[in-house]
Amino acid sequence: MAIWFGFVTLALLVVSSLADDDVIILTEENFEKEIGQDRGALVEFYAPWCGHCKKLAPEYEKLGASFKKAKSVLIGKVDCDEHKTVCAKYGVSGYPTLQWFPKGSLEPKKYEGPRTAEALTEFVNTEGGTNMKLAAIPSNVVVLTEDNFDDIVLDETKDVLVEFYAPWCGHCKNLAPIYEKVATAYKMEDNVVIANLDADKYKGPAEKYGVSGYPTLKFFPKGNKGGGDYDGGRDLDDFVSFINEKCETSRDGKGQLTSTAGIVVSLDTLVKEFVSANEDEKKTILSRIEAEVEKLTGSAARYGKIYSKAAKSCLEKGAEYANKEIGRLQRILEKSISPAKADEFTLKKNILSTFAASSL
Repeated sequence: MAIWFGFVTLALLVVSSLADDDVIILTEENFEKEIGQDRGALVEFYAPWCGHCKKLAPEYEKLGASFKKAKSVLIGKVDCDEHKTVCAKYGVSGYPTLQWFPKGSLEPKKYEGPRTAEALTEFVNTEGGTNMKLAAIPSNVVVLTEDNFDDIVLDETKDVLVEFYAPWCGHCKNLAPIYEKVATAYKMEDNVVIANLDADKYKGPAEKYGVSGYPTLKFFPKGNKGGGDYDGGRDLDDFVSFINEKCETSRDGKGQLTSTAGIVVSLDTLVKEFVSANEDEKKTILSRIEAEVEKLTGSAARYGKIYSKAAKSCLEKGAEYANKEIGRLQRILEKSISPAKADEFTLKKNILSTFAASSL
């Protein structure tokens, strides 16, 4: 039963990964299951290292969002570095290559028009017989100006990452879709701000912080509002690692809390004592846990309350409580719930796992 459950879980994760974005990810395994069926499809054949592909990415994502609800049209993409067979089959020799596959056909028509979301929308509407309008995608990047820069960036309660960019800068355009994903990943973190400033338009702040090239990224943590250069990599995972380390957060690239979120080392030590103790000793250790929680501040204080509640419930409901509650929370997390609820239940599950692990 455990092996079967593992396979089902893996299958669900694979399906989820194919549908996370508005653009469908196509592979050697699913290409002909998705393409040439009961809907027309525009497919981008790309390579991750390709500069023109990176420039197209934000436009193509807008296109995907625009046609997300169009049942007769699919917007997809294939990584030709990873799925060479598919790309070779359709004669792809340069990147990005855009091809339209009519409904029920695997004979494509190459798209030769402008690579803007507007032009692509018009093309897909014409070929697919649809009448979709270009979607306006809300951004999670905070837009800075000379008027609001100090209020947002120099706020001592916030950790702020700022991109200084110029609209004409090619490297800035390549970074834009990645930077948007970073902002989206941390949108649930009240004390983390991902922001940008058009330094061509608002020269004052750029000059003040010595910006001479674009994009320049500077980090303004709670304890150092002088700002420091961000010299890390510019892939999503690089930004996530940096922010998690500097801001003491625990998010992955999709904005989900990791298994370490909510864990407080000092309380974990007490949990180990609590789980191995007899009933009378548990009451004493519970008091020590509560006393330790009173010393905590910030996010740790919030997590501490979950520890206290979990310890009380384990004391009242017995040793199996933690495992049973973890199972219940996992079932809820596998359903469609709000990001706020997902955070709440993940924190509870992570903290309860320390009680379950300590009892092994």
